[in-house]
Amino acid sequence: MRLDLSLYLVTDPELCARHGLVETVVAAVRGGVTVVQLRDKQASDGELIDQARRLKTALAGSGVPLIINDRLAVAVASGADGLHLGQDDGDVAAARAALGERAILGLSVQNHGQLSRLDPAALDYLGLGPVFATATKQNHATPLGFDGLASLVAASPLPAVAIGGLKAEHARQVRAAGAQGPAVVSAICGQPDPEAAARAFFGD
Repeated sequence: MRLDLSLYLVTDPELCARHGLVETVVAAVRGGVTVVQLRDKQASDGELIDQARRLKTALAGSGVPLIINDRLAVAVASGADGLHLGQDDGDVAAARAALGERAILGLSVQNHGQLSRLDPAALDYLGLGPVFATATKQNHATPLGFDGLASLVAASPLPAVAIGGLKAEHARQVRAAGAQGPAVVSAICGQPDPEAAARAFFGD
């Protein structure tokens, strides 16, 4: 499956509750979201597998991949298109071995030290951030700002999305810094009209 990082949606169970998880994601994809990551830190593996299977069905034929946050077992059991790992969420090489070569595998990176230690051959993309402080992720690293983002993108051996407090009005700056696009949570999931909220990222 082709990986288009133009607009990367990360789900949040509370923010998606207003319309429902599947309904929010489908609307966001209609608005232009190109990648969906299922993230729910509190759900059990079984609950996440069920959610992932429902999303896979809803996304069928759209060309939009479904990526699971953190949990390798869920990604494998649900038949998701890939997995995204944080720095402390597991071994990249082991994840690649379990998922196979065709799966999409991403990694969060906050600084140049982490960037220098990764194996680009095992990964497909990076999530760089946080650009700004964000309420949807606790205990995040020091915000990079757009200058810090540009510095990481310039040194990255892989395509990257920017994450952390980003809104539609930041889309142009994200791309100017060299990232493929923004990864967002509340800017789409928490909005009254997720389709319109996604469309706004392409307004310029």
